[in-house]
Amino acid sequence: MVKNLVIVESPAKAKTIEGYLGKDFVVRSSFGHVRDLPKDNNAIDIANGFKPTYVVSPDKREIISQLKKLAKEAEVVWLASDDDREGEAISWHLSETLNLTGGGKTRRIVFREITKNAILKAIDSPREIDLNLVNAQQARRVLDRLVGFELSPVLWKKVKAGLSAGRVQSVAVRLVVDREREINSFTTSSAYRIVARFDAGRGAVLEAELPTRYKTREEAEAFLARCVGADYRIENLEKKPGKRSPAPPFTTSTLQQEASRKLGFSVAQTMSVAQKLYEAGRISYMRTDSLNLSEDAIAAAKDAITAAYGADYAHTRHFKTKSASAQEAHEAIRPTDFTLLKAGADSQEQRLYDLIRKRAMASQMADAVIERTVATIGISTQPGVTLTASGEVITFEGFLKAYAESKDEDDEEQDETTESSFSRGLPPLSVGQVLPLQQLRGTERFASPPARFTEASLVKKLEEMGIGRPSTYAPTISTIQKRGYVEKDTREGKERRFHVLTLECSEVKTELKTETYGADKAKLFPTDTAMVVNDFLVEHFPTIVDFQFTAKVEDEFDRIADGLDNWTDMLTGFYAPFHKTVELGQDIERSTLGSTREIGLHPETGQKLTARLGRYGPYVQIEPLEGAPEDEKPVYASLRKGQFIENITLEEALDLFKLPRIVGQFEDKDMTAALGRFGPYIRHDGKFYSLKKEQDPHTITAQEGIELIETKRKTDAERLIKSFPENPDIQVLNGRFGPYIVAGKKNVKIPKGEEPADLTLARCLELAEATPDKPARGGRFAKKAAPTAEDAADKPAKKAAAKKAAPAKKAAGTTAKKAPGKAKS
Repeated sequence: MVKNLVIVESPAKAKTIEGYLGKDFVVRSSFGHVRDLPKDNNAIDIANGFKPTYVVSPDKREIISQLKKLAKEAEVVWLASDDDREGEAISWHLSETLNLTGGGKTRRIVFREITKNAILKAIDSPREIDLNLVNAQQARRVLDRLVGFELSPVLWKKVKAGLSAGRVQSVAVRLVVDREREINSFTTSSAYRIVARFDAGRGAVLEAELPTRYKTREEAEAFLARCVGADYRIENLEKKPGKRSPAPPFTTSTLQQEASRKLGFSVAQTMSVAQKLYEAGRISYMRTDSLNLSEDAIAAAKDAITAAYGADYAHTRHFKTKSASAQEAHEAIRPTDFTLLKAGADSQEQRLYDLIRKRAMASQMADAVIERTVATIGISTQPGVTLTASGEVITFEGFLKAYAESKDEDDEEQDETTESSFSRGLPPLSVGQVLPLQQLRGTERFASPPARFTEASLVKKLEEMGIGRPSTYAPTISTIQKRGYVEKDTREGKERRFHVLTLECSEVKTELKTETYGADKAKLFPTDTAMVVNDFLVEHFPTIVDFQFTAKVEDEFDRIADGLDNWTDMLTGFYAPFHKTVELGQDIERSTLGSTREIGLHPETGQKLTARLGRYGPYVQIEPLEGAPEDEKPVYASLRKGQFIENITLEEALDLFKLPRIVGQFEDKDMTAALGRFGPYIRHDGKFYSLKKEQDPHTITAQEGIELIETKRKTDAERLIKSFPENPDIQVLNGRFGPYIVAGKKNVKIPKGEEPADLTLARCLELAEATPDKPARGGRFAKKAAPTAEDAADKPAKKAAAKKAAPAKKAAGTTAKKAPGKAKS
């Protein structure tokens, strides 16, 4: 007989909590949500107040069966899912599914950290399920389903089959697209920065800068010429005391940003690692927008700071969240035990834990005290013109003893609490001191366009605009990448020349140097699909991608959670105009907006070149001339990374048709570089060798091609267990998951008990015959490469595509009263 049954979301959490509660409690996991909207057209009854129909997920039926049995036996059932809207909805779904409503034996408990005290305190203060929070979650789920499944079929019909749209994802994509276009339209300008280097005595060097920037080389040269023979003297020394205050403890958003900057974690990775730390009882709940710390946490931080650094370093602070929607009853992310140094099960967990602990401790530490010195240096040949040198000396480290915040490269203003905001101190100086000039240099510097988004900086932007909430950031960023709208990539920069003017030994010299600019590491780039879909939505469905409207919807969810608004009334107000717009969208002509563009005429043949968005991505096409034979087909070439339909030039397009090209010879046979459906490759002796990510088929050398082939042969030889000369298509190989048979394009499992090395050709063929052909992976939303000429000539593939698009056309042409079931938002 089970006396107390506690149901939590994850098995790791269950194991930790069961250790705290003792023998009278059995703790089991629901493994997250147990039911959801079905994947058919009966998910939402729009005519009956948007009533959703929920079904138990197939993979949760066994879990539900076990929980029902335990719940029936238990005297009390404690629903202990997370303390947020998703968690509240999980508890409600469990209550409904396990028939726990009524009877008085169900308790809802919440906690923000998994410690013994927190769990016991939660048991002592149970509450009812908060239906306002449940309804806010239902409203989000239903609204996103309606948007995704009414809008996506319009995209299939009017733009391209297989596309999807979502309320938050489409806004996130728009931000990335807008930023890319801002970068592409940016016109750079240059100016000359003048920096002097002086001998400050006793081996010290002092650098000072001219506050003015010169726009032309002639102006900069004239300034340096006027400095020939000048004396330099310190005219003024100004010292100012100052202080720096620590950043607040982490919220979900700031943790994602700082883990990206300092640790190189993706948003999803940060949340995954934080989840493990939370379930192990090491940190408080990691989905929060509150900056608040409990009085117990503040006291614990003070004790840890005093023990580690001394009483002078402790300073109690209470941070107030700026966002009106933040739940101040919740806490910021913090360690559950400030004295615990080793808390991670692996290096990732430990590094993230260190970050959380240090940030939380620093938030309760004293200000850093600094002394800022500014030296003004006069030039004897130019009265009234001065150079400035500045520096800072930290006289008391304060919170910097534990932690300093990093910053994004696109932050226009330097945050005073960041680690890079503290400049070096100046050497000992005095008013009237003469400074011998070592060098005076004018360097041409170029203005930079806005930085592309990282995952973390996109989260920051969404948060600033009020779009999304802590639980939505990571799924949104992951979704737009999985669906092929945004790529996270590292791309090399380009070279450019710049001038350096140097005054040294009474002579001005000019040098022309080279620098690399525009390199991007782990940045978000929009695809052509993103640009086409974004433009279509902006033109025909502007409300869906409107920033203020999306933020307003989030505010309405908050009002529902607070019990101020009715969730079905909110959906009614949204759905009526939205559905009308979708119906009008059925009459839109099939869009060519951004999906097809004429580039120009071939300089040799006069054939028209166009850029298009096709089944497999963006490509350029050379059209046959008028009057050409009917069987003459267009010639295709895929766009390269960083190229877009809307701005590719004729010269760039023609360059794409240089493939396939012969790279060189190896073993008296040609090596040919080309692009295929699955990316760039080299073909040699009838075999294909995929290029590495950093290799370009247009520029790969013969030596690189040989190395690629030899490396692949070596790898294949190490994997080969057995081959059959009489039938080269059959091989027995050793793979990631053990030995298997390759039979042409089919991978065949070896039955248990059979020795791979002893397999005969006849047995391999028998097993291959019994193995069904594997269907194509990925489904209708799988991302595919751009078409080759061979792809375009494949008529069966075209027929299959038409067949595949038919259901989409049918869906787009109907206005059923039931919303489709499969999630798209």
